[in-house]
Amino acid sequence: VGNYKRTVKRIDDGHRLCNDLMNCIHERARIEKVYAQQLTEWAKRWKQLVEKGPQYGTVERAWCAFMSEAEKVSELHLEVKGSLMNEDFEKIKNWQKEAFHKQMMGGFKETKEAEDGFRKAQKPWAKKLKEVEAAKKAYHAACKEEKLAISRETNSKADPALNPEQLKKLQDKVERSKQDVLKTKEKYEKSLKELDNATPQYMENMEQVFEQCQQFEEKRLRFFREVLLEVQKHLDLSNVASYKNIYRELEQNIKAADAVEDLRWFRANQGPGMSMNWPQFEEWSADLNRTLSRREKKKASDGVTLTGINQTGDQVSQPNKHSSSLSVQSNTVQSVQSSYNPFEDEEDTGSTVSEKEDNKIKNVSSYEKNQSYPTDWSDEESNNPFSSTDANGDTNPFDEDTSPAMEVRVRALYDYEGQEQDELSFKAGDELTKMENEDEQGWCKGRLDNGQVGLYPANYVEPIQ
Repeated sequence: VGNYKRTVKRIDDGHRLCNDLMNCIHERARIEKVYAQQLTEWAKRWKQLVEKGPQYGTVERAWCAFMSEAEKVSELHLEVKGSLMNEDFEKIKNWQKEAFHKQMMGGFKETKEAEDGFRKAQKPWAKKLKEVEAAKKAYHAACKEEKLAISRETNSKADPALNPEQLKKLQDKVERSKQDVLKTKEKYEKSLKELDNATPQYMENMEQVFEQCQQFEEKRLRFFREVLLEVQKHLDLSNVASYKNIYRELEQNIKAADAVEDLRWFRANQGPGMSMNWPQFEEWSADLNRTLSRREKKKASDGVTLTGINQTGDQVSQPNKHSSSLSVQSNTVQSVQSSYNPFEDEEDTGSTVSEKEDNKIKNVSSYEKNQSYPTDWSDEESNNPFSSTDANGDTNPFDEDTSPAMEVRVRALYDYEGQEQDELSFKAGDELTKMENEDEQGWCKGRLDNGQVGLYPANYVEPIQ
């Protein structure tokens, strides 16, 4: 009696399971959306880097094909997100609303109907069961009383001090208890027989209500199976023709990369095949500007030239990788755009990529595709960048044969992003080793902890005490 409550509880569980399935689909849809956004951001950033970088020709197009693939896959995953939310999620929500009807006093109409049906079907049999329990209790009490009376009578016969009148009373008590046992036994057996006779009808009535609950649960189970199959179809991109076409097109773009063609193009546009501008006699003009060397360009006449300055502890800033410098006049500092974290969205501020890693991604190329090169040259050993002295002597900024006695540990005060191949890049708070003292242009030679050696502005660091 009362065990039907497990079946009734299953109805409430069905409503909760609808909520759980909707939450499950909603979370997956959010993952699809975030993944699509990350693909788009990745494709946009790297497409700009590759297009501005030194790669050229058919290999550049093959590389960019990966960004096109990401954009198309992003669109497909946004479609998956839309299908999950607009179709599957809404379908479960509407089915739940139609299958479960809330009552004014709380609970669901279906739960109350099942509860009432079971209780009504069980009531007659439960009443007879209660009578059986009472008859059993009375019979057992009579048996106990009979045994006690017989024991007293037996003990009294052995007692010579007991008079005949008292003995007669004990014997009468035994006789009455035996009669009570017979009566209660007969009543107990009769109530059991009535209970047994009512049991088939009781089982039939209970099974009828139980089958109604089974049918209600069957609808939910079949509906869940149907929805899960639809979710599977929406998630399975392997059967989507456009998805297959994306990678077929990507493969074709990669196979279309032709090293011979790229070398031919480079020879025609950047090598011996390009149009020549042989020196011709030119009259002197006052408007001709003197070409400044890189070190002279670094010097500022009216202020301090800084690149990517940022105070320790402030949010990391990234200057444009192609900008040469930012001139700071008096107290005015040019603001730069904050670094972008590709794994951060409006709902999840955690990052799985460090700022240093993100900075490395942005600095994939040291020069632009259309970067201009200085035309000044000299056949003097001191100014020849290809001379053996510069390559192997003391003037090589990448030479690590500096005396250890000159090395001093320093800490960066500001962010700095190297503008030349022989310059270091670091962030405020990073520690490095100063290998040579400041030169007349305000530059020092140092070594990062990863072993990279190069130049950096002397006023960007301070000695570590």
